[in-house]
Amino acid sequence: MAAQIGLVGIDLLEPEEYEIPRRHGLICTMGYAEAGTIPDAMNRTEYHEAIEAALRANIPLAAKAGVPNVITFSGSRRGMADEEGARNTIVGLNRVKKIAEDNGVNICLELLNSKVNHPDYMADHTAWGVRVMEEVNSPNVRLLYDIYHMQIMEGDLIATIRDNIAWIGHFHTGGVPGRHELDNTQEVQWDGVMRAIAAADFKGYVAHEFLPLHDPIASLRAAKELCDV
Repeated sequence: MAAQIGLVGIDLLEPEEYEIPRRHGLICTMGYAEAGTIPDAMNRTEYHEAIEAALRANIPLAAKAGVPNVITFSGSRRGMADEEGARNTIVGLNRVKKIAEDNGVNICLELLNSKVNHPDYMADHTAWGVRVMEEVNSPNVRLLYDIYHMQIMEGDLIATIRDNIAWIGHFHTGGVPGRHELDNTQEVQWDGVMRAIAAADFKGYVAHEFLPLHDPIASLRAAKELCDV
């Protein structure tokens, strides 16, 4: 159905699923690679060894399957200061960035909201993520800018995207509030945001990650048409 709608890929497949979209003329645009979980990931050094081992195993599989991006997370704060978490995340990403560079696959650290969906998540503002990206300074380590989450946390979407596009490797959508359809019940002007992304000469992918209240295929088709600018 995604192929019929005119999408180019499917996000967030597991390594054993990486090859499946090719059967339909698609790719896996963002893969899981066992690189931590939302609460337990890069901001704690005790997870770095396991994350590195997983990426050493899975990034070559992603490269073979034409998967351009794999996902990782900051982890939750659990009382840790943001500065300490940033330093730890920089250490962790520096440890694995050559794996990504050698295979031509991006490791994308996702920005999530800590207000509604993921209480205590550390990478909940663009500035924190950009600081980490600047320190790691790899062409294959980027942010996953989830528009839904960042609208909740900070808004100012177009200016933020424009100012930081060099550090963004992937986008997710989702209507605000509720993470539902991208329609006229939502507060984000999606076609305007997409025009800003296109005008910034972004070469990656925008993936729809919403929870439809109505027919999911019709909702996905409408989102594709709205965002195809």
